Amino acid sequence: MPRKLRRYQDTGQLHFITFSCYQRRPFLRTARKRDIFLRALEQARRRFGFVVVGYVVMPEHVHLLVSEPDQGSLATAIQLMKQTSSRISHRRRSSLQQELFADSEVRSPFWQTRYYDFNVGTAKKRIEKLKYIHRNPVTRGLCGKPEDWRWSSYRWYRQEERGMVLLNQWPKIKLAA
Repeated sequence: MPRKLRRYQDTGQLHFITFSCYQRRPFLRTARKRDIFLRALEQARRRFGFVVVGYVVMPEHVHLLVSEPDQGSLATAIQLMKQTSSRISHRRRSSLQQELFADSEVRSPFWQTRYYDFNVGTAKKRIEKLKYIHRNPVTRGLCGKPEDWRWSSYRWYRQEERGMVLLNQWPKIKLAA
């Protein structure tokens, strides 16, 4: 991650977000742990009022395509997702955290600090990022077809199958043409 990272928020644009597990370790390697992250994403979406356009949860990283939130900042929303889906302290854990670390030997931080943010201002770039998100599990050899990876928004686009995260709820923004 660059040290002098500039973020362009309050632009009304979508944001392609990427963040990784600590040292790119596969802390999200099990279905249960990926489901826990999706619950944290949905919780943050409702609390901060942002639109989720696309997502994929991989064993060691996450990609999101989201709007700017109605309340708070994108950084705060991402912080909530990370905190909810990981261990905050050794002594005090939420029920999600207890579930996440029940079978884990993890002693280091769960998430890498910071995140990558790319502003998406055109329909062409939005489609490019969605294709990248949905093809990521296939490219990495985790499945044969995008629809086989259930921790992605692909099934909603392909079959309108509702997943754990509510997609494309547009209370305030419009996609660039």
